[in-house]
Amino acid sequence: MTRSIDPPGHSENYVLLQGRRLVPRDFVWFVVRDFETGDPIEDGYWSDVGAIDADVINPDSGAVETRTFAAAGGLIKISDIPYVSNLTVQTVQITLSQVATRVNNLLRGYDCKQGKVQIFRGLFDPDTMAMKGPAFPRFAGTIDQAPIKTPAAGEEGDVTLTCTGNTLELTRANSDTRSDASQRLRQADDDFYADTATVSDWEIYWGKSSGPIDLIGAARHLGLFNR
Repeated sequence: MTRSIDPPGHSENYVLLQGRRLVPRDFVWFVVRDFETGDPIEDGYWSDVGAIDADVINPDSGAVETRTFAAAGGLIKISDIPYVSNLTVQTVQITLSQVATRVNNLLRGYDCKQGKVQIFRGLFDPDTMAMKGPAFPRFAGTIDQAPIKTPAAGEEGDVTLTCTGNTLELTRANSDTRSDASQRLRQADDDFYADTATVSDWEIYWGKSSGPIDLIGAARHLGLFNR
């Protein structure tokens, strides 16, 4: 897959990259839930000092949105994000600091299980520290594991979130079954599967013998396996 680094109106990115003039910064966006109401709660961090209002490209819609990201005090590390051209499920680990009050409020005050995660990369001009165009998405997925451990005195209080890419959804099997009930949910008068539950018990006469048909034996008798 080919990705353009130049959103409309930001062709200077290519020139600055050729001159090795851009520096990268990472942005992480979380969408978790309120324990009581289930309402979505959004929070973001970036890998530099001070809060910033940054434009990012929404990986779901492709639209440019302005979001507020907190300083890097809570964001410790993001593991490598491999780019793949197939349906390989990506797993990314995000390390946050429990020392940061904002992180504590996020992890302990809200339901993070299966919360959404989006990671972006922004490119900055080192002379002006202005971001050259919206930050582009590098990862979109959900939080699979968010273990919170209270450290002993003198120990580090970091917490590592294990996140799985959205391509995991493409590997899930359909929970629906081939049954008359499920088929009629789609179309009430569709009786294609009406006999699915009983057809295996039907007894059909085959010559002089009665009982369920031995399809394998019949095929061998007719020599179908030798053709």
